[in-house]
Amino acid sequence: MMMRKATAAILTGVLAVALGGCAGTAQTGGSAAADSGQAASGEAAKSADQQAADKVAALIDQIYVQERTDQTDAQCAEAKAAWDALTEDQRALVEGEHASPEYFGLNTGDASLDDPLNQDGIGEREILVTSFGTSYNDSRANDIGSIEKAIQAAYPDWSVRRAFTSQIIINHVQARDGEKIDNMDQALERAVDNGVKTLVIQPTHLMHGAEYDELTEAADKYRDRMDVVVAEPLLGEVGTDASAINADKRAVAEDLTAAAVGEAGYGSLEDAKADGCAFVFMGHGTSHEASVTYDQMQAQMAELGYDNVYVGTVEGKPADTACEAVIEKVKAAGYTKIQLRPLMVVAGDHAHNDMAGDDADSWKSQFEAAGIEVAPQIAGLGEIPAVQKIYVAHTADAIASVA
Repeated sequence: MMMRKATAAILTGVLAVALGGCAGTAQTGGSAAADSGQAASGEAAKSADQQAADKVAALIDQIYVQERTDQTDAQCAEAKAAWDALTEDQRALVEGEHASPEYFGLNTGDASLDDPLNQDGIGEREILVTSFGTSYNDSRANDIGSIEKAIQAAYPDWSVRRAFTSQIIINHVQARDGEKIDNMDQALERAVDNGVKTLVIQPTHLMHGAEYDELTEAADKYRDRMDVVVAEPLLGEVGTDASAINADKRAVAEDLTAAAVGEAGYGSLEDAKADGCAFVFMGHGTSHEASVTYDQMQAQMAELGYDNVYVGTVEGKPADTACEAVIEKVKAAGYTKIQLRPLMVVAGDHAHNDMAGDDADSWKSQFEAAGIEVAPQIAGLGEIPAVQKIYVAHTADAIASVA
C-alpha cells in the first residue's frame, strides 16, 4: 500500500514537471514570436527610412550635372520637396554618388542677401560679370557680389548682370534656396532678347585657364548679334614661363598678403616672420598650360621680398604646389606656424573643406600632422576692395576697346 502511494506521488511529480515544462515552453515561444515581430517591424521601418533617403539621393544626383535641360527646373523642385518631406533621421541616411545630407542641410548663410542679377530691362549696354560660382551663400554675396557692386558703382550707365559657368552650382542654389542664376547661354540669350548692342564680359576667373577658354568660345557664338568683348581675368596675361610676372600679379600679391597679415593680427610680414609664422595661400591648380601662373605668383612673392609666403594648390598642379611640397618648404625654412588662406576669388567648398576642414586629407590637418600650428582664414579675394579695383580697371580697358 505504501509502495503504491509512493509510486503515485512520483508519477504525479513527474507529470507536474512535464506540464510545467510545456507551459514554460509555450510562454517562451510566445515571447520569442513577439520579439521577432517587433524586430521585423523595426527592420521594415529602417528599410522605409532608407528608401525615402535613397529617393532623395537619386534626385540630388540627377541634378548634379553640368548640362541644363527642359526638365531642370522641375527636377530641382522635386528634389527639394522630397528632402523637405524627410524626418531628421531619414536625412542623415541620404548618400549617393554626389548626394549627402549637406546638399540641402548645410547652412552657408542667408541666400536672400544675394542678388542673382537676372533682371531684364537691360538697355543697349551691358557688363556681364561671369564667375564659376559657389553654393556658399555668404561667399556668393561677399565675394562675387562685391565685385559686381564695385563694377556697377564704377559704371552706373551700364547694366551689370551675372552669369555662372557651373551648372552644378546653379542647380544646387536653385534647388536649395530657390534662387535662379543664369548660366552663360541664358545670360547671352537674355542680352539678345533685351536688345543689347554692346556687351562687355568681365570674368572673375583668376587666370586664362580652361574656364576662361570655354567662356570665350561661348561668347564667340554671339559676335554676329552684338559687339562683344571679353575682359582680362584677375591675374592678366599668363606669360611664357615661371618668371613672367606683371602688374596684376604684383597687385594681387600685395593686396592678398596685406589682408592676410592684417587678419592675422601682425603689423607686418617681418613681425610674422619673427614669430615663426609663414603664410600659405592655397589655389585650385589646373592641368591647363596656365598652371604656370601659380609658379609666377610664387616668383612674384619672392620678387617682393615676401620670403615667408608660399603658394600651393589643391590639385597639386604644378607639382611643386602640392600640399606635401609646401609643407616641406615651410619646415625647411624653420617656421612652426602658418596662416592658411585661399588664393581663390571665393571662399567656397575648397576653402571650407579642402583647406580648413577636419578630415585627415585637408591642408589644415596635413600641416598639423607635420607638427605645424595652423590658423585658417576663410576669406575670398573678391571681398578685398583693392582686388575689386583691379576688376574695375580690367572692365575699363574692355570698354575702351569698344568705345
